[in-house]
Amino acid sequence: MFVASKALLRRARAKGYALPALNTSNLEVSKALFEAAEQTRAPLLIQTTESTIRYAGLENIFSLIKAMEKTSTVPVCIHLDHGKNLQLIKKCVQLGYKSVMVDASRHQFKKNLAVTRKVVRIAHRKGCSVEAELGSLGRIGDVLLTEPKQAKLFVQKTGCDALAVAIGTSHGAYKFQGKPRVDLYRLREISEVVSIPLVLHGASSVNKRVVQRANRYGAKLKGAVGVSESDLRKAIRLGVAKINIDTDLRLAFTLALREFYAKNRSSFDPRDALLFAQGLVKQTAIEKMKLFGAKNKAKR
Repeated sequence: MFVASKALLRRARAKGYALPALNTSNLEVSKALFEAAEQTRAPLLIQTTESTIRYAGLENIFSLIKAMEKTSTVPVCIHLDHGKNLQLIKKCVQLGYKSVMVDASRHQFKKNLAVTRKVVRIAHRKGCSVEAELGSLGRIGDVLLTEPKQAKLFVQKTGCDALAVAIGTSHGAYKFQGKPRVDLYRLREISEVVSIPLVLHGASSVNKRVVQRANRYGAKLKGAVGVSESDLRKAIRLGVAKINIDTDLRLAFTLALREFYAKNRSSFDPRDALLFAQGLVKQTAIEKMKLFGAKNKAKR
C-alpha cells in the first residue's frame, strides 16, 4: 500500500537526511527506481508530472507503479509533481496518490494561499499529503525568491505538509548563468521559522562526467551546469527533506541510448537498449539515495 509523504519527510528532517524525489515517465525508469530503492533500503518517493500523465495516461502510469509497489519491501509514495490543474489534482487524489504538489506559485501570495488551502482540504480528507510552493525557481537576484516571513505565514494559513522554496535553483540542465550559487543564507532563515519539511526543486547536479560522455556520443550540452553536491549536503542540514531529481535521470537515460546504439549499430531490438538505459538510471538513483543519506532508512 502506498504511504503518505508526510511521515517520511518529517522523519527525514528530524534525522538530518533527505529523500530523493525521483521522476518517472515509463516502465524502464520506474523499474530502475524501484530496484535502486530495494538495493539501498531507502524509502521511494516516485513522482509523475502533468506532462508525464499527458504522455502515458493517468491510469496507465499509476497502475504501472502500483503493480511494482505490491512487491516492494520498502515504503513507496507516489507523488504528483507540479500540479497546476486542480481537476487533475483531484483525480490523482481520488485514484490513490498519497502525495500531491499544488503549484500555485505563479499567482500572487493571496491567490496562492487560497488555492493551496483548497487542495489541502481535498487531499487531507483522503489521507494524502500536500506539498506547496512559495516563490518561483530562478536565479539569484530575481524577485520571486521565497521570503522567510511570508513562508511562515503561508504554512500557518494553509496547513500544507511540505514547502518547496525558491533559493536560486531552476529546472533543466542549465540552472545558472555565470558562477553557480544557491542562497543558503536565505534557506537558513526560512528553516528557522518553518518547521515542516522543506523541498528543493531544480536540484539535479548535472554531473560533468555524464555530460562529457553524452557529448562523445552526439549530445550537444555545452555549458550545462547543476547544483553542487556540497550545496545539497548543506541544504539538507538546513531542513531540506525532499530533493527533486529529474534532469539527472533524463541525462542518464538518453546518454545510455546514445551510447548503446553507437556501440551496437546492428541492434534493432529496443529492449536491449532500454535495459541498458534502465541500468544507468538505476545507478544514478542509487547515487542520489546515498548522497542524501536515505540509504538504510526504509521502515515498512
